[in-house]
Amino acid sequence: MATQVVNASLGATPYRVTLGDDSHQWLSDVPAALGGADSGPSPHEILLSALGACTAITVAMYAQRKEWPLEGIDVQLNIVEERTKPEPFTHIRRDIGLAGDLDAEQRQRLLEIANACPIHRVLSGEVSVSSQLRD
Repeated sequence: MATQVVNASLGATPYRVTLGDDSHQWLSDVPAALGGADSGPSPHEILLSALGACTAITVAMYAQRKEWPLEGIDVQLNIVEERTKPEPFTHIRRDIGLAGDLDAEQRQRLLEIANACPIHRVLSGEVSVSSQLRD
């Protein structure tokens, strides 16, 4: 897999981060209650967006390849961080709506495919983050 690069820059506006890659630019911010301006999705919402987009795209590609009558996909996600345990635990709930004349076997297979989308695999697998300061 090719290396993906995204840059994140915070300037003078409190908590508003400009994000970008070679082709796109977008914002992240926090709600006003946390000191931001709510000018973009929060980092958690961006994380959920990545999973939702990957789920919808992966399921759609599979259904198209199989020529199944999938007419639409709706993915709703929420994230809950459990802080009461000795080790913090995060749970993501993903509810997937499938529109179209699909039988029970096709629907079940599309759920399996959703669980194999690349972002799902990253989030549910072992992840290593290394950080260093740049000059």
